[in-house]
Amino acid sequence: MSGKIAVVTGAGSGIGRASALALLAAGYKVALAGRRLDALQETAGLAGANKGHALAVPTDVAKRDDIVALFARVKSSWGRLDLLFNNAGGGAPPVPLEDLPFETWQSVVAANLTGPFVCTQEAIKIMKAQTPRGGRIINNGSISAHAPRPFSVAYTATKHAITGLTKSTSLDGRAYDIACGQIDIGNAATPMTERMTKGVPQPNGTTMIEPRMDVDAVAKAILYMDSLPLDANVQFMTVMATKMPFVGRG
Repeated sequence: MSGKIAVVTGAGSGIGRASALALLAAGYKVALAGRRLDALQETAGLAGANKGHALAVPTDVAKRDDIVALFARVKSSWGRLDLLFNNAGGGAPPVPLEDLPFETWQSVVAANLTGPFVCTQEAIKIMKAQTPRGGRIINNGSISAHAPRPFSVAYTATKHAITGLTKSTSLDGRAYDIACGQIDIGNAATPMTERMTKGVPQPNGTTMIEPRMDVDAVAKAILYMDSLPLDANVQFMTVMATKMPFVGRG
């Protein structure tokens, strides 16, 4: 895998940082995309001897111009693209569905759905035209692509929509040797899931502390998915804390 070119969005923390570092350690050159330059530079610094293969590109995936500039930078710097990990996104405060502000809904849709769509467009433009042709796109779906948490309509709706984006990309990319798969992650130990350690609302009205797993398990899964040749694809993979309350009646 040495020499491959990757873009990881949301690379300044959490799953994005862990995945970017795993790719760098495996010999990839990685464009680190995220809103905060200092966080991206910190990720690059954690790569140690591989720091020189990291390119920090401040990017807000809710802004199309930022995304277009990101992929233009990758193309001008390295000339091709082999992997896009559509990871960046976020949620909304847990409030009853009818009380969610419209502006909050729009911001979650922009970051979690429209951003990955535009990133996918720009990645395909590069992948279909390069030699050798093709590449791989991996979307961060989440357990919420299957089942909602209470008071999570914006996050859940966008993650269900990511599944549609994955399937459409997988179908439309076939002609250009572009594979697209989705990783659905449950309770990776990152700052975003810190609240799980204090207890989160359950569908039956109770509050429960939920188990988490090492985020490196996700990074290893990303490496595996991209280790396959382009004529093979992990269409959907679920990586979750073994004891989290997902499988079974809630």
